Amino acid sequence: MHHLQIPEPRIMPWDVEQSRDLLLNREWLVTNGLGGYASGTVSGAITRRYHGVLTAALPAPLGRMVMWSHISETLVFSEHDTVSLGAEERAGGQLDLHGADYLTEFRLEQGLPVWTFQVRSLVIEKRLMMLHRQNTVHVSYAVTGEGERPQLDLRPAFNFRHYEDPVDQLPEAPYEIRATDGRYEFTEPGTNLPPLRMRLHGCSAAFTIDPRKIHQVVYRTELERGYDYEGDLWSPGAFRVDMREHEVATLVGSTEGWDIIDVLNQASGQKAEYVRRAKLLDRAVAAARSGVAAELIYAADQFVITPAGRSEEEARAHASGDEVRTVIAGYHWFTDWGRDTMISLEGLTITTGRTLEAGYILRTFAHYVRDGLIPNMFPDGKKEGRYNTADATLWFFHALARYLDATGDRTTLRSLLPTLNDIVEHHLRGTDFNIHVDPSDGLLVQGEEGYQLTWMDAKMGDWVVTPRRGKAVEINALWFNALELLSGWLHETGDASAAERCAKHAAQTRHSFNEKFWNEDTGCLYDVIDGPEIARDPSIRPNQVFAISLDHPVLAREHWEKVMSVVERELLTPVGLRSLSPGNPDYKKNYHGDLKTRDAAYHQGTVWAWLIGPFIDAWLKIHPDEQRTARGFLAAFPEHLDEAGVGTISEVFDAEAPHTPRGCIAQAWSVSEVLRCWVKTGDA
Repeated sequence: MHHLQIPEPRIMPWDVEQSRDLLLNREWLVTNGLGGYASGTVSGAITRRYHGVLTAALPAPLGRMVMWSHISETLVFSEHDTVSLGAEERAGGQLDLHGADYLTEFRLEQGLPVWTFQVRSLVIEKRLMMLHRQNTVHVSYAVTGEGERPQLDLRPAFNFRHYEDPVDQLPEAPYEIRATDGRYEFTEPGTNLPPLRMRLHGCSAAFTIDPRKIHQVVYRTELERGYDYEGDLWSPGAFRVDMREHEVATLVGSTEGWDIIDVLNQASGQKAEYVRRAKLLDRAVAAARSGVAAELIYAADQFVITPAGRSEEEARAHASGDEVRTVIAGYHWFTDWGRDTMISLEGLTITTGRTLEAGYILRTFAHYVRDGLIPNMFPDGKKEGRYNTADATLWFFHALARYLDATGDRTTLRSLLPTLNDIVEHHLRGTDFNIHVDPSDGLLVQGEEGYQLTWMDAKMGDWVVTPRRGKAVEINALWFNALELLSGWLHETGDASAAERCAKHAAQTRHSFNEKFWNEDTGCLYDVIDGPEIARDPSIRPNQVFAISLDHPVLAREHWEKVMSVVERELLTPVGLRSLSPGNPDYKKNYHGDLKTRDAAYHQGTVWAWLIGPFIDAWLKIHPDEQRTARGFLAAFPEHLDEAGVGTISEVFDAEAPHTPRGCIAQAWSVSEVLRCWVKTGDA
């Protein structure tokens, strides 16, 4: 490997004078390459139904299951001692580590969370990691410093459930406990869930069976989001280890078999994970191996996964020498989405040097093409995708082009050409969801009542918040780009007549686009034309940027500066582009509240971080020598790595300052586009 400069830890210092809300509003995330994860707040409190020490990615039909919700950590000193707990004093020397009284620092070390507590003259350091491609989590505690070493009591708490299920349900029958030679298994009777297996690695420890319910746990963020927010947890008892005899105690939780769990202890597991992370930096493009970009390499790694339990897909891939890879669109609640995957592919896999996996992803999704469409998304725990999208398939062409530019992999191109031709033919003839080319002007029409097929996809029951049926501006920019790309690839492979046919369709599309989408009144582009709701929608939205930003821009060069001037004035913020101009009566300043309130604002002003990528692409086409200014459009993101999901980038932000982060704490296309453009503007 190259000599690498590991990025400095991202440190969040803490003292008791600060607001406790900071610890509740900062979240951490560790993933396992399967779609499983561990996540919570820096404080240790669980505030979302998605939080847990182990959310395992299990084979269909199970999906992602919260197997280990919480852990209570208590230090026990000599009985004659008394430990000050701020305003409270507890006799018997018992001290709870959770909360703010003893925390001095939280940091990400090579992307992994570390908590430091100061207790008297002792320093307690807590680390959490997951083993790659295992549903196994290690939670380690190290005690250093002079003075009496405590006994450490660790009480796990469970509520086995699908990660989307309400938090207010515990099983009627009690969990079963099985113990054998320091190994413990906890099972929910009457289900096909695997047991949660636990043990203390490297320590002689006692486990005291002391079953109890932990009543009325309040999930604060679920309350704010309008969901069920209060429920019970069940704890089987507590592990107890004497830290006078051990430097490190590691509690392991896993749904794997014991033969897998016992392969790596804390030290060897941590070493293996640090080596893996060093390799991530080593294979990234040179400009991404240090500083903020290196931190984003770690963040990007969280989204590229081998999906658990798609055995048929694995068999098919293995037969041709491939592996199955896909992209989780966001944590905590998204699965793998076709659109997000294709938009994210360049930043997550090309910039990071994971081109082999990029090929796997493209070939995996190519297999799922049905009637000229790739899936919009794969529901959690399901093997079949949903196809209700008009743009994901067109983004597939874009992603493939960026992959081919990086790799020159003509074998993949030749293997995919029949699929690409089939996609175009289906669009020309017409396919599902009324997706078809209007033969009179060559523009692509999409839309079916009750569906939202573009990326502006908020829908509440039968209410489609942003109805965009008709000829949408970005859909036609993508359609033109796809035709031009395919024409070039067909020319390259010697199919001149098919190439010419594609070029002819592209020319018609371009002519009609420039004739019909230009809005002289606003000096930019209509968002949708020829729709059943409105003939020409003048709403100023970011979708028009793609008419410039893509490899083959459909918009005439004479309009570029005007469009970008409007976009910069109306939509640009320090953390991305607004989804709607503030002057529009439907504009919403904030994205918060219950589901209906949030959906009403999702694409009505809310800022999307990923849009900064196409904005910079388009802006640099007009100002190719102004790299430093382009880098300035990203200046707020390093600071954002300290808030919300620490070390990663949120899905959306409020439309107005202070642009509070909202939505998913970690979003694939947000990380991908900021990373890609950070590297692209790296000569600044």
